[in-house]
Amino acid sequence: MVTENRPPLQSTTTDNIPPTTKPSKASRTIEETYQKKTQLEHILLRPDTYIGSIEKHEQTLWVWENDQMVKRPISYVPGLYKIFDEILVNAADNKQRDPKMDTVKVNIDVERNLISVYNNGDGIPVEIHQEEKVYVPELIFGHLLTSSNYDDSIKKTTGGRNGYGAKLANIFSTEFTIETVDGKRNRKYKQVFTNNMGKKSEPTITKCKNGENWTMVSFKPDLSKFGMECLEEDVVALMKKRVVDLAGCLGKTVKVELDGKRVPPKTFEDYVKLYLQPSTDTLRIYEKVNERWEICVSMADGHFEQVSFVNNIATIKGGTHVDYITNQIANHLVAVVKKQSKYANLKAHNVKNYLWVFVNALIDNPAFDSQTKETLTIKQSSFGSTCELSPEFLKKVAKSDIVKRVVSWVQFKQHNDMKKTDGNKRGKLNIPKLEEANFAATSNSDNCTLILTEGDSAKALAMSGLSVVGQDYYGVFPLRGKLLNVREASPKQLQENAEIQNIKKILGLQHGKVYDNVKSLRYGHLMIMADQDHDGSHIKGLLINFLHSFWPSLLKVPEFVLEFITPIVKATSKKTKNVISFYTMPEYEAWKENLGHKTREYKIKYYKGLGTSNGKEGAEYFADLEKHKKDFVWADDEDGEAIELAFSKKKIEARKNWLRALQAGTFFDSKEKHIPYRDFINKELILFSMADLQRSIPSMVDGLKPGQRKILFCAFKKPIFQEVKVAQFSGYVSEHSAYHHGEQSLVSTIIGMAQNFVGSNNINLLYPSGQFGTRQMGGKDHASGRYIYTKLSPITRHLFHKADELLLNYLNEDGQSIEPTWYMPIIPMVLVNGSEGIGTGWSTFVPNYNPRDIIANLKRLLNGEQMVPMDPWYKWFKGTIQKTTSKDTGYTTIGVLEETEDNNSLNITELPIRRWTQEYKEFLEAASLSGKDKEPFIEEYNAHNDDTTVHFEVIMTADQMNKATQEGLLKKFKMTTALSTSNMHLFDANGVIKKYDTPEKILEDFFYLRLDFYEKRKKALLHELGKASLQLENKVRFIREVVDGTLVVSNRKKADLCAELKAKGYTPLPKEALLEASVAGAVDHVEGSDETEEGAEEETTEVEEEKPVVGAASKTIPGTEYDYLLSMAIGTLTYEKMQQLWKERDTKKAEFDELTNTPSKSLWLRDLDALNNQLDEQDKRDAKDEAERKRQQEKARAKGPGGGRNARKPARKAVTKKPSATSAVVIEPMDTSANSPSETGNVNVPAPKPKGRAAAQKKAPAKNKGKATLIDEEDEEIPSLAERMAKHNLQSEQDDDEIVELEDRLARHNIESSPDQEEAPKKKPPTKRAAAAKKKATIISDDETEEEIDMSDDSDFEALAAPPEEKKKGGRKPAAASKPPVAATKKRGPASKAVKQTGAGQKLITEVLKPVVEASPEKKVRKMRPSPFNKKSGSVLEKMSKKDDVDDEMAVGESSGEVAAKAARPKRANRKQMTYVISDSEEEEEDVDDEASQDSDFDDDDE
Repeated sequence: MVTENRPPLQSTTTDNIPPTTKPSKASRTIEETYQKKTQLEHILLRPDTYIGSIEKHEQTLWVWENDQMVKRPISYVPGLYKIFDEILVNAADNKQRDPKMDTVKVNIDVERNLISVYNNGDGIPVEIHQEEKVYVPELIFGHLLTSSNYDDSIKKTTGGRNGYGAKLANIFSTEFTIETVDGKRNRKYKQVFTNNMGKKSEPTITKCKNGENWTMVSFKPDLSKFGMECLEEDVVALMKKRVVDLAGCLGKTVKVELDGKRVPPKTFEDYVKLYLQPSTDTLRIYEKVNERWEICVSMADGHFEQVSFVNNIATIKGGTHVDYITNQIANHLVAVVKKQSKYANLKAHNVKNYLWVFVNALIDNPAFDSQTKETLTIKQSSFGSTCELSPEFLKKVAKSDIVKRVVSWVQFKQHNDMKKTDGNKRGKLNIPKLEEANFAATSNSDNCTLILTEGDSAKALAMSGLSVVGQDYYGVFPLRGKLLNVREASPKQLQENAEIQNIKKILGLQHGKVYDNVKSLRYGHLMIMADQDHDGSHIKGLLINFLHSFWPSLLKVPEFVLEFITPIVKATSKKTKNVISFYTMPEYEAWKENLGHKTREYKIKYYKGLGTSNGKEGAEYFADLEKHKKDFVWADDEDGEAIELAFSKKKIEARKNWLRALQAGTFFDSKEKHIPYRDFINKELILFSMADLQRSIPSMVDGLKPGQRKILFCAFKKPIFQEVKVAQFSGYVSEHSAYHHGEQSLVSTIIGMAQNFVGSNNINLLYPSGQFGTRQMGGKDHASGRYIYTKLSPITRHLFHKADELLLNYLNEDGQSIEPTWYMPIIPMVLVNGSEGIGTGWSTFVPNYNPRDIIANLKRLLNGEQMVPMDPWYKWFKGTIQKTTSKDTGYTTIGVLEETEDNNSLNITELPIRRWTQEYKEFLEAASLSGKDKEPFIEEYNAHNDDTTVHFEVIMTADQMNKATQEGLLKKFKMTTALSTSNMHLFDANGVIKKYDTPEKILEDFFYLRLDFYEKRKKALLHELGKASLQLENKVRFIREVVDGTLVVSNRKKADLCAELKAKGYTPLPKEALLEASVAGAVDHVEGSDETEEGAEEETTEVEEEKPVVGAASKTIPGTEYDYLLSMAIGTLTYEKMQQLWKERDTKKAEFDELTNTPSKSLWLRDLDALNNQLDEQDKRDAKDEAERKRQQEKARAKGPGGGRNARKPARKAVTKKPSATSAVVIEPMDTSANSPSETGNVNVPAPKPKGRAAAQKKAPAKNKGKATLIDEEDEEIPSLAERMAKHNLQSEQDDDEIVELEDRLARHNIESSPDQEEAPKKKPPTKRAAAAKKKATIISDDETEEEIDMSDDSDFEALAAPPEEKKKGGRKPAAASKPPVAATKKRGPASKAVKQTGAGQKLITEVLKPVVEASPEKKVRKMRPSPFNKKSGSVLEKMSKKDDVDDEMAVGESSGEVAAKAARPKRANRKQMTYVISDSEEEEEDVDDEASQDSDFDDDDE
């Protein structure tokens, strides 16, 4: 009740300003300065806080005029509009209280300035409030801060919230009348408030009909408070629009009348139609999601629009409810647009600019930014309901023109961005490395040519050419590698690509411009100058693709795009010096085939890159420019389709068919002057695409890609049975297999072939010595190739049998024999180690399988049985691999996760395949940290991992464990990965790409091919055995006739001797030679710079004798039919040799008979059994290593932190090999001037020692004595270094021992190794103490007589591997075996004292070895370490003096002590491989071995 009758305050715009002059601040009292206002006074004094501005505003809004929605600029007072809206929303709220409400009537009487709002339904209770002692209608309409909406525990969907609404209308009205009918109490209530709620009448209460319920509020706005004199037209139109809003929001259940006439919309969908043009083309997508949400979407004109309502309140500025809906639509459209335009730089707000959204929502207890309620601010999580748009609705939106408009905007934006980097026809440019033509960007620019070169070296060649043609009309710019494929590039990539920007600026290209001619460009021609290889073709294709993507009209301009071709091969006549140039390999191959043997008259040089040509040649090319310049021509649209086919990702299937149609021998004729674009694509670029595919997809036969095959080829060729540095081996591969790509890529491939951690190789073909990567980082944690070593794994030769190499098709590149098309393993290695790769048109993924399962299935096929289906298998993997139930081609790998006893922690002891430890550790780290909208799901974790095993201990709370269990522990902790067998694409044996559905299909294809190769292997071996047997028979006959004197070979012409041999019926066995001319830089050929034709032929013959090319097309060399007889050394013309050869012939014949009776399948079964045994041995070694690793771990744990660091390693027992009782032991002469491994069966012969040291060691003789047995075998090794040096007849000032020293050092790098070796010999170097041991050497001759030589008093001899009696402390390091110093001589004792028994035909060692008199000490020189890969590395020291002839027989070669007298080296055919076997040696201390092996090559010998 109003207790004080004082006049109300007037509005701040009118009567609140005192009429008198405002008193000065100094004259104001404290009471006047500091005032307290009532709530009513404050509302009137500061109305903008409650109803918004009471000033007039100019704004463009939707209004209701002439029965339609119109958007126009209006002038209105927001405060007046707000008080009307509060009364209107109150009426609508009653619908939520009483769903039976069905009528709302609104009257706006402009003349009377009277507004009334009527609604039926339950009225306001006409009852006195017991606490406030007033009637409820008076309480809620006449008292501030009163409402029925204060209980927030009750979720309400009404518009009222703060208790101001209707009271504000009362306060800003001159008259405010409330009428309500309470049908329950049969009371009708009426009360009038006047003077801005300052006065009120007593309520009038009368009776009403039973069940009658309605409420009506009538008020006369105080227009003076709003600076108005009457209700203006714009304000009325806005008020009428709100009445129409109410009709749309309340829907068909409520009839809304305005000024006695029902407004048109009956539903929200009808309401939306009032805004949109009534046309069939108008987009209107409506959905009533649920009872609380109605949505409609249309298209805006580049500016976001929205019409939204919350609980019937018009949120003209939107809010969180509009964002909730709009974000769903925008995010979906962003995904749709990005599918159409992959690299569209598009955000959700960009899409919103093209959306017009209508939202009608009911929200629990809504909160707004102010009392004006223009913006909803409540969070989406508090809405009380959700509105997830249906896929059907989103699909309709995605198919609408909105997407087209967005895509168009994206393209427009990209076009504008690209124009920022446009070029223009201006003066000189300042671009690094650009050599500008003098007339570029002038009136003569259409005659200028820009030469784009492949790299700086090609630019240098072009600059050499400019010395001929000048720089007035020619500019040069080098490209940095390959140009970007612009067809699939993002706009950001295009804008940031410096290469593209430079080309645009240099040529003056403008984005989007159509060129009919080149007048507006800085250059009239674009010439591409790239290498003549596959990558050069790709660069040309990428440039053409660049122009076709942005300026297709330029390709149609005649002579705009040109190419400059250079020879790929040059053949120079050795006689006339005439040069023949070839521009394609097929042309060269045809020429070579036609000439046959005459190709030897030419020197061949390959030009794989432009950098191969020198400046003089560059000038020659440009001097004949018309010959080297080719024009690209545009015929029709088929040319454009061909370019798209090669570079567009939309043409994947067509590109596959394109590659399938490639025929062998396809090439473009270089004689053609004009090149149609389609011919370039279909005849040149297709070769790059196929080469790229071959580099990425392995062969079904050997499971190798070309890079891996090159590595394996060189590993067999060298062979690397001893460890070699990876970086050096990669250089060897590059040199010997024509590898043309990056060296780092090659190193990575070598490392990949040697890796053996979980998820890598099941069988690593190379052995990893060093850090080759672990499961910690998936192999990425490997060391640099400079620090790690590798060699062939012991099992590799059991997989790739040497006998199969005779049957392989070896490739030839640059005149160099390289790797075969594919190797032929005994099991399909692609299944053993798996493979993956992405190439042009195809990709592949093959999982790993168990080699034992593969062997078992091959045996089943050999026995005619059905194969058993195989599942993927990874070595060392302790988890499980299960077949996916949803599809037949999928597998799931599952790690090992166990719950502990306390149930709140987990032990993870294995991760799924290809989930690496470090990656998983980071995942657990992130899982333990909280972040924005993210709670941690583990407390902490402890890691107990190492390089081979996984062990994480995860600790969780009970709540976290429950949640993780509900979600699924495997899923929550990412303990599964997927494997698929649906993408197994491989090249078959014919080089055709093929898709395999199952691993059994791969195995089946391999089986029949491999079985056929076993037949071929058998035939080849029988042929070789027959040939060898025949050769041995002829040799025996030849020796007999020479010895008997029936055949005279000395002092005769070779031609006459050959004729006699032919007449006597000797079998001619000519040598085979590859039909190849002398090739510059080829590793497999040796040639001089100015040799004569005969010299070149003789030299080539010599090389071919040493290195025959297996599997290549070859013909016989005339005049070599009987070289196998005439090249026999004189020392072999003995009875003993004849006996030996005859025995060998019998052995070969027995092998021939055995092989003839062995079925091919048995050969395969034998190999499979041998492989199985190797796998068993490997498992034993692995188990032993694992046990040792665990033992060391336990030992380290027992010692505590840092324990065992200084612990001494236990001595390792030396493995000694006893001679077999069945071995054929034969005495053969042995050269005394060298002791390299290749000459002594790769045994490390002890180095001779200086006299002083040898004498000192006699003081501690070893107790044990043994016998050294000499077993010789016919030497089929590559000649030793000294022999190869002797062939060049070079003079040397060094003595023999320096040559021996060099050879021994080179032997440590296995330079002389032969592919025949199955395993490198493992011998320990001798120790100093071994020289003091007394030994007896037993010599066994053909007639089995024995000779014992007492070495007790001969310091020239030292038994191998003799154990020391006791270990001495201190002292010098023992000298390495490969570094024998020159020693002073020591006089021998009488020979008769050494010999106890002499056999017939044998000479004593003391007769053969003569003491060297007054040997000078070795000169101190700097020793250079030779490269272990260059077999000519000894050429630096290829100076050796001719040796004096001495006896060519001796029983035992020197092993230690003084240097023996120099002896001439026997011919290679006369040399025998000598094998030392220690019969009863003892163990050798490991520390001595280690010291010897670590001795540097640069240590001084006399240290």
